[in-house]
Amino acid sequence: MQEIRGNEGDDTDRGGCVALIYALVAERLSVHYEHGQWLSQSQGATLAAKWLSRSKRQLPLALRKRLSDLSDRLARQIASTTSRDAGLYVAHEMQESLDTRYQSEIGQSIMAECERAFDAEWPAA
Repeated sequence: MQEIRGNEGDDTDRGGCVALIYALVAERLSVHYEHGQWLSQSQGATLAAKWLSRSKRQLPLALRKRLSDLSDRLARQIASTTSRDAGLYVAHEMQESLDTRYQSEIGQSIMAECERAFDAEWPAA
């Protein structure tokens, strides 16, 4: 199991990784429902780097790719269990709830799912 490490050897915070997974799931679903395509692992890792840079943070490429893969699995799971209309609504709610001032029950539910997925991948993190 790969340790989760940040820039200078400090443990990367769990909340930041979970929030990154959530943001990637939101973006993946938006692209899927709006354009009928799935982002590749590399595209997800690049989006992760851009998202992290806004908060002046970095994660190693290997970790960004693992988080990207995890977000891909979650997004595909959501898409496989919802209709297109419901999926569009979920993607919209998730995008809106990236703003912490926006409260969304759907967003909170999916955030909890991201937390469970992260904890399953990194049980001791």
